[in-house]
Amino acid sequence: MKPLIQILGLGMSKMGFVAYKSLFCWFLLTSSLFILSWLSVLRSTGYSHSVAFSIMPNSRLLRFSESSNLDESMGWKGVGENDVWPDIRVKIPDYPGGLNLQHSIEYWLALDLLSSEFAENSTGRSAVRVHNSSEADVVFVPFFSSLCYNRFSKLRPGQNRSTNVVLQEKLVKFLTAQDEWKRSGGKDHIIVAHHPNSLLDARMKLWPAIFILSDFGRYPPTIANVEKDVIAPYRHVTESYVDDSSGFDTRPTLLYFQGAIYRKDGGIIRQELYYMLKNESDVHFSFGTYQKDGARQTSNGMRSSKFCLNIAGDTPSSNRLFDAIASHCVPVIISDEIELPNEDVLDYSEFCVFVSTSDALKQGFLLNLTRNIGKEEWTRMWKRLREIEHMYEYEYPSKENDAVQMIWQAVSRKVSGIRWRIHRNRRFSRTSAYKGRAVSSGSVPRNFG
Repeated sequence: MKPLIQILGLGMSKMGFVAYKSLFCWFLLTSSLFILSWLSVLRSTGYSHSVAFSIMPNSRLLRFSESSNLDESMGWKGVGENDVWPDIRVKIPDYPGGLNLQHSIEYWLALDLLSSEFAENSTGRSAVRVHNSSEADVVFVPFFSSLCYNRFSKLRPGQNRSTNVVLQEKLVKFLTAQDEWKRSGGKDHIIVAHHPNSLLDARMKLWPAIFILSDFGRYPPTIANVEKDVIAPYRHVTESYVDDSSGFDTRPTLLYFQGAIYRKDGGIIRQELYYMLKNESDVHFSFGTYQKDGARQTSNGMRSSKFCLNIAGDTPSSNRLFDAIASHCVPVIISDEIELPNEDVLDYSEFCVFVSTSDALKQGFLLNLTRNIGKEEWTRMWKRLREIEHMYEYEYPSKENDAVQMIWQAVSRKVSGIRWRIHRNRRFSRTSAYKGRAVSSGSVPRNFG
């Protein structure tokens, strides 16, 4: 099957990866930890075969001459003299674990792109890496913004600005200076900012690009919106339920929620529901985290529950929804502003229950609703969850219609719109260039009545 899109390649072709190389070089020289983290991210990222992608780093910008021992100490070696990317056929860098994993989207995408050049089986691939930006449908910018935020947003001794802020500034400066960015105004560039707080500074300057996000909760609609951008699923933290032999009668808990209860903004609903539901015998509603044994407890709790509550927190989305899908626990979504991955091709009402915030806060509404969903209807939704769960799995190597490939497919559906906007903006490019040299032949009407 012919790939959907071609992407300027992760192999550091001039366009798509130049930004990353420049930033990465700077970081290599200033922060070993950040380098290691970034390098790890590159390992797990990958591209699919449908769209042509170009990757930015320019080989001239990411040389290790001033830190010749870094490739040994960090275990990071480019394939050739002018390539900073490792041979992932030999070794795949690890990504930092724990809750970092839920926002590790750029890691999996980068790995997929890197592997698209040598993968023997191209079945189901949606994107391929190319080295010439003129061949690319879109340009992937390998800036690992979520990891950058998680690891380097706090000021360190002697710093006036965090490493996270400085790297964003370097990204913007580098990226906007490239010919590829100038040709399209950035409209055909792909930037991942999955953590809601990632890329806080740069997003206001790089907004023409397609952002890959978890939701739009902390973005003004002029910067990010469903028409321009792509919503990607979190990587679930609970383990996949491989041999699920459970059923309606073997899941004794009606409603399950475990997580942070006291939140701000839209998440205030959590504490209100907590006080409404905490004493119900068939409801588990308690505080909990994924630290220590929390992930295992959550997994066991979801697998023994018919319905799992996904309630808005500080932002409209959370990885709890995708933990529920992985556990085959029918999600009950209470988040009025939530955007869902691939909703243009998936009908979430087939395997989720949606409840408005105003209805959820009515005494007895949630309990009556879920208790009236009988065995037949619940089983239908449970079966549908098992049919679509692979679409939320991040894997390397990626597989047909898994989370990685679904993201590339979502990007490919944006390509025609990108071209339309670019072509439309070029309508007056010739006359704009000529305007400075031409002599006006007459006055221009100021209005028409």
